[in-house]
Amino acid sequence: MACGYGSAQSTQLVDGGKAERGRARIISSGCGSCHTIPGVRGARGVVGPNLTEFGLHSFIAGEAPNTPDYLVRWIMNPQQIERGTAMPTLGISEPDARDIAAYLYTLH
Repeated sequence: MACGYGSAQSTQLVDGGKAERGRARIISSGCGSCHTIPGVRGARGVVGPNLTEFGLHSFIAGEAPNTPDYLVRWIMNPQQIERGTAMPTLGISEPDARDIAAYLYTLH
């Protein structure tokens, strides 16, 4: 399929990541103030991309392949992946980024 959907696996495995912990970390980090995120109460932001069906996206930020390693790196330091992105670096640890990635990959 075109436009960055459909070629990513719908269920990515993130080493050490736990989706339920990731959902909790998404809430505590305030990700929903910028993103719409299914399953996260109040996450109806429109500044960042809608993360509905994120597990089906082929790319992160339209540039990097949507793989667990890139996604963890993106969550930890998005400026390393896309210089000048509006996504802020939030000081998220690698274990927390793995959990967040695990949750995002459940969205399909």
